[in-house]
Amino acid sequence: MGKTALIVIDMINTYDHQDADLLLPSARGVVPVAAGLLARARHDGTPVVYVNDNFGQWRSHHGELLTKALAGRHADLVEPLRPDEDSLFVVKARHSIFFETPLPYLLDQEGVDHLVLCGQVTEQCVLYSALDAHIRHLRTTVPRDAVAHIHADLADAALRMMERNMGARVCDSGDVWTT
Repeated sequence: MGKTALIVIDMINTYDHQDADLLLPSARGVVPVAAGLLARARHDGTPVVYVNDNFGQWRSHHGELLTKALAGRHADLVEPLRPDEDSLFVVKARHSIFFETPLPYLLDQEGVDHLVLCGQVTEQCVLYSALDAHIRHLRTTVPRDAVAHIHADLADAALRMMERNMGARVCDSGDVWTT
């Protein structure tokens, strides 16, 4: 049995995109919950991996993404989730955290076989990432209160799909670290 990693999906964000106004209310509720998960993971020595969209900026890297997000109008949503010096960072270009990224190699090198997914967007990147984790035989936990959505009805359906079709454990964030 391997170990667990906390995966933070797309939370380093300027919220300067088409669906931002729909996403922001949910993101505001998720940030403190995700910050709590981060604090617990860091305290316990659980690896933290940020997997973040590059927003089409092909020359960007994690430092640039963070600097731009912290300089934006919604820095208050980024600051509590800021990567620390031990955090790992993978840049992605599409919805899944696995699609054409080095994440599978990184997880293998770290001996990780269980992912805790938090971040955004439940009915998009989180859903597709959970599916890709499932087909890679990685155990997956999704704390429902630590994933932000654009459309609540689609997010509810996505969480049900992750649980039923992908074998993900869907729970409250307070139950993530319990078996």
